[in-house]
Amino acid sequence: MYLMASTRCGISAKQLERELGVTYKTAWRIAHEIRHNLMAQDDEAFDGHAPIEIDEAYMGGRRKGRAGNRMGRPSPDSHKTAVLGMVQRGGKVIALTVESVQTTTLMPRIIERVMPASTVYTDELKTYRNLKKAGYDHHRINHSEKIYVSGDVHTNTIEGFWSLTKRGIGGVYHAVSKKHLQDYLSEYAWRYNRRNDPESLFETLLLRAALR
Repeated sequence: MYLMASTRCGISAKQLERELGVTYKTAWRIAHEIRHNLMAQDDEAFDGHAPIEIDEAYMGGRRKGRAGNRMGRPSPDSHKTAVLGMVQRGGKVIALTVESVQTTTLMPRIIERVMPASTVYTDELKTYRNLKKAGYDHHRINHSEKIYVSGDVHTNTIEGFWSLTKRGIGGVYHAVSKKHLQDYLSEYAWRYNRRNDPESLFETLLLRAALR
């Protein structure tokens, strides 16, 4: 727990194997249990006191020679996994794997976590058009027109989280299966949500372990 809490971008099972003097299988299982049980995200909704940015992303590989569209979204037969991110400015982030970015998939996740009448910023994905109908104060930024900031309207915070997470997974873990991706997202969200008090990470893990 100390080793996983004291690294900024995570620690691989191979490194844990070397540090702890155990087999790779044991090191992987230890890390998995910590991620899955102690770094899991809670079910708390955002309080709505600050704007919330929402953005979808895609993680994983793709078939050679296949390209996504101009918005960076993969083709239907790619190997990428869709993920949904929500962050309250100045607050916490929630990162979830999703089956698709269709309305029937994303809207229930958003409604569950974002209080009605909250101010919400997104890009121009068609799914988000339903946010205003659902009672949110919804503003869109048109990335397809090379517009990334318009006054207070932008999704730079959540995109920054995605960038950090992708670099971390690519640099430390190299590849993550769809089956376990949620646990890795939870690990990076867990660190991000405690970014203002990094010294407490180890103590937080110990407390969670003690309360289980």
